[in-house]
Amino acid sequence: MLESVRRSRTYRSSSVDQAAARDQLILEHLPQIKYIAQRISTKLPSHVELNDLISAGVLGLLDAIEKFDPLRGVKFKTYAELRIKGAILDSLRNLDWAPRSLRKKSKDLEKVYRELEQRLGRPASDKEVCDEMEISLEEYYELIDQIKGLNLGSFQELAPHDDEKNSEPLVRYVPDAPQMDPFFVFHKSEIRNILGGAIDALPKKERLVVSLYYYDELTMKEIGKVLGVNESRVSQLHTKAMLRLRTKLRKVKDRE
Repeated sequence: MLESVRRSRTYRSSSVDQAAARDQLILEHLPQIKYIAQRISTKLPSHVELNDLISAGVLGLLDAIEKFDPLRGVKFKTYAELRIKGAILDSLRNLDWAPRSLRKKSKDLEKVYRELEQRLGRPASDKEVCDEMEISLEEYYELIDQIKGLNLGSFQELAPHDDEKNSEPLVRYVPDAPQMDPFFVFHKSEIRNILGGAIDALPKKERLVVSLYYYDELTMKEIGKVLGVNESRVSQLHTKAMLRLRTKLRKVKDRE
């Protein structure tokens, strides 16, 4: 009887310790969750609540805490960041905040970019895209502003067609030691080369926005100060860059 009581107390003590450790991890990484949620929020319409994104990020962190294996050679912060970002993007997909008509416009615009690039052998200018779509520059920039949030997670989930939910993604992250997975090493190297070439081919300002946003982790507002333009213009440049890069990656995916 006494042994049973001792075991019960030990189990309760262990559970309390685990819960306390988990709560401590959540508190330590809460700034990271807020940072990721805010960066994603800047690309979304105003009706999408930041607190909802943060809540989804907390769930992603809890998932990371449960599944993290330190023996796989990946830092917890890196692993957690991917899980947090993935959980937030999943919540947005489940919410389906963008109407079908807007998604169709985005696909149509991406198709125009792809066809013009094939025809011209270089990145298309804004005017060339407008002429092809038979719209004004004002209508074009308005469309760019409307679709700015549709490219979230675009590299991780690029498939031959956006409505093919079960198709294999082009870019995948394998949370394991690279030396333990030769396919991952090759796949990562191949994608890095493709993306590197695609980024190098971007118009100068779009290439700079991609570099400052993804490599230097500046905010849209900070990039605007560097370029001497407003935040809205930076967002437009980012959206156009993502459209061009998606076009490049889609061509690779279609060849597979």
